[in-house]
Amino acid sequence: MVPGEQVEDAIVANVGNGKDGVEVRAMGVGGDDAEPQQHDGSKFTMKSLLWHGGSVWDAWFSCASNQVAQVLLTLPYSFSQLGMVSGVLLQIFYGLMGSWTAYLISVLYVEYRARKEKEGVSFKNHVIQWFEVLDGLLGPYWKAAGLAFNCTFLLFGTVIQLIACASNIYYINDRLDKRTWTYIFGACCATTVFIPSFHNYRVWSFLGLGMTTCTAWYLTIAAAVHGQVDGVTHSGPNKLVPYFTGATNILYTFGGHAITVEIMHAMWKPRKFKYIYLLATLYVFTLTLPSAAAMYWAFGDQLLTHSNAFSLLPRTPWRDAAVVLMLIHQFITFGFACTPLYFVWEKAVGMHETSSVFLRALVRLPIVVPVWFLAIIFPFFGPINSAVGALLVSFTVYIIPALAHMLTYRSASARLNAAEKPPSFLPSWSGMFVLNAFVVAWVLVVGFGLGGWASVTNFIKQIDTFGLFAKCYQCPTKPHAGSALPAPPHHH
Repeated sequence: MVPGEQVEDAIVANVGNGKDGVEVRAMGVGGDDAEPQQHDGSKFTMKSLLWHGGSVWDAWFSCASNQVAQVLLTLPYSFSQLGMVSGVLLQIFYGLMGSWTAYLISVLYVEYRARKEKEGVSFKNHVIQWFEVLDGLLGPYWKAAGLAFNCTFLLFGTVIQLIACASNIYYINDRLDKRTWTYIFGACCATTVFIPSFHNYRVWSFLGLGMTTCTAWYLTIAAAVHGQVDGVTHSGPNKLVPYFTGATNILYTFGGHAITVEIMHAMWKPRKFKYIYLLATLYVFTLTLPSAAAMYWAFGDQLLTHSNAFSLLPRTPWRDAAVVLMLIHQFITFGFACTPLYFVWEKAVGMHETSSVFLRALVRLPIVVPVWFLAIIFPFFGPINSAVGALLVSFTVYIIPALAHMLTYRSASARLNAAEKPPSFLPSWSGMFVLNAFVVAWVLVVGFGLGGWASVTNFIKQIDTFGLFAKCYQCPTKPHAGSALPAPPHHH
């Protein structure tokens, strides 16, 4: 391999561009000097506009789009558990903490790739993933931990998107119960097996973020126009279990960087990723804070039993349009969360380097089956977010990256030869160590400890109330015509 000259993510070039011969320079140890190249001198095409994304903007859209999909609809529910002040402060706190650990992941990716390129390793036809970074820097035990937590989190992340699809479409068409809608959307989301990598999400991430932006501002404006309901109360926070359940949902919201490495690897210049997640988070604040605050102001404690914000807004063409936009974005986010799982499975069965998109799609299909099954078992839209946040996100994207950074640069020689030096706003290795130690301690105690206790308690309560395989979770009883007719069964 010639450093700086390899084909980055040749899977995408082979699958998406056929014989066009698109080739881009890898990151290389030289850093940002490597520019994407069109070696065949081909002209601008619609395919390149819609299908081939590796710029800083593509990465920003992917990060922002992945970060705020269905969780937008559960944040008002979290505000009712936390109260207005805690809701706002925890969003800002976890948003900044999530941006910091995403930065750490990007630094570790650059370090891993720089070391491997010095050894002459080529990543042609290979997408680097987080567990491989941990393996290369810290050894097989860290690889096992990263693989276990990351895959389990992404598995339940896709489950949550599928649950959200069924929950949302029910507010447009309630002739079918939510479980039936889960079957239907599971089949629809299975089509994501045909998207080769994050390089090919250019148009989808753009559309997804645009749709969620429209939905967020619909929630804000609709709540303001609706006004406060009669006798509205804002009693939160008043109990520990709801409080820490809401807090871990926000931790989950800003812990969407389990796919950071895959997004970076799809970039033409991965070193430029460092602050992209922070900039994406700042934009996400403009969507999550106004919508959650407005909904909580208008409906107050009613949100405690309505984890989907759509359920309290009157049905109008505007609400139906917002539901449709959110559904499309959830389909896209399903693909975001499932694509790394596809990569892991391809590597496990030895099919990761094939250039046949149809063969890879066929190999990927078994991944969709457990997602489908789990969404039918645990249809608890809202509470499942908090459980996943406390038990999986806390380790996957907060504790493990912070610990990995501390251990990777624990020696003086590692710090001296680091591919990335400490950032300008925290130019001390000691300062980074202290901040990382704080992240580990806080998330371990508050996120995993208290959050895990609260969210699991709430999750068990949902199982006791609605049961596993609930046919229609939190569905209202349908009115029946005429007192002589028996009431229809109340499906939960």
